[in-house]
Amino acid sequence: MILYVVGRLLAAVPTLLIVAIFIFGLVHIAPGDPAILIAGDNANPEQVDKIRERLHLDRSLPVQFGIWFGNAVTGDLGTSVYSGRPVTELIAQRVEPTFLLALYTIVLTVIIAVPLGTIAAWKANGWLDRAIMGFSVAGFSVPVFATSYLLIYVFAVELRWFPVQGYKALSKGPVETLVSLTLPSIALALVFAALIARVTRAAVLDVIHENFVRTLKAKGMGTRRILVTHVLKTAGVPIVTVIGIGLAALIGGVVVTESVFNIPGIGRLTVDAIVRRDYPVVQGIILFFSLTLIAVNLVVDLSYALFDPRVRG
Repeated sequence: MILYVVGRLLAAVPTLLIVAIFIFGLVHIAPGDPAILIAGDNANPEQVDKIRERLHLDRSLPVQFGIWFGNAVTGDLGTSVYSGRPVTELIAQRVEPTFLLALYTIVLTVIIAVPLGTIAAWKANGWLDRAIMGFSVAGFSVPVFATSYLLIYVFAVELRWFPVQGYKALSKGPVETLVSLTLPSIALALVFAALIARVTRAAVLDVIHENFVRTLKAKGMGTRRILVTHVLKTAGVPIVTVIGIGLAALIGGVVVTESVFNIPGIGRLTVDAIVRRDYPVVQGIILFFSLTLIAVNLVVDLSYALFDPRVRG
């Protein structure tokens, strides 16, 4: 088990280096001179040269990467060209709503998807199975922004159960925070619940045909206990894997959803930085998201030991 954990930790190091090289290359792959794009069309050559010098764009590419990566390792992601504030400070100010939105979404997704997928597998080929899979196809096919606007119209405009947009900070009370995040979380959860429900159904369907399930039935064990205690645990590896994949896909959904619901999170910061061509902020956000995904994948890999005894060995 210890060797497995150490191996996964070491495997994350080259991944992080590759991600860092890719993020650094984004500025240079993009068409046009970054200094000119940042300075604007009306800037004179002296202003452009100052920006190029400040961003070390007048150095060779290996030197630029060494400076940027060395600063990033120490937590210095540069300074925003637009606001003049440190990128780490800007990200830290936006972490709370994005983190809580992602956490709320994942909790809702698991609560919705895993039971539905399990029931669909247990009632395979029946009307309930077809209804659940129909819901999955519909949920995965409808864009998240369309679902968001529909939820806003029904539950915020017509019924007035939730606010149309905005975010209430956790300091104002957890209840207010949850209320402000409910509609965006549901919009995201419906999309990812569709994916996870289908994978859960397939994984559970494979397990319930195993011999040990027939033995448990023959011994008179109840259906609920068989599903929860034995079947779901055995089918846990693919389910946990797709939940981790859902977290990765959630990043793209957060960018769109935060814009629709006017939530001041990292997604909104990303959109604003792209519009303003604030490259240090864009690089810092992509690196932050990449580190988050690497950490999530690492946790998913380590969680396999809870479901598969062979990993512990």
